Amino acid sequence: MISQNRKKLGDLGENLAQSFLLSKGYMILDKNFRCRFENIYGEIDIIAKDQNFICFVEVKTRFGNIHSNPSESVTQKKQRKISNVAQLYLLKKKLTRFNARFDVVELIFNIETSGYSIRLIKDAFYCNL
Repeated sequence: MISQNRKKLGDLGENLAQSFLLSKGYMILDKNFRCRFENIYGEIDIIAKDQNFICFVEVKTRFGNIHSNPSESVTQKKQRKISNVAQLYLLKKKLTRFNARFDVVELIFNIETSGYSIRLIKDAFYCNL
């Protein structure tokens, strides 16, 4: 039950993040891109174009009172995984001529107000592509 609720929260966060990115002028190329190729596996929540950048966006959603920023959960291991999947995406879609960037969208739902805050972190981390 907890994992089902976590999935619903994650899906809601990704939908809100997508709307937010569209309002910022991003063009959504893909959502929930999954890869399983040899030893490279993983998922990228949102892939979008922002001017001359292909942006690989990790969405982190939290509920309630938290003591750290959701983006802090994007560890170096997770960054490497995203980077590897991003490389395959660029090759597969023939988009290697574009610059790539890794962004994070943080969403925090407030229990008391039933609202949420959202923050876009451009260039949240760097990986060689």
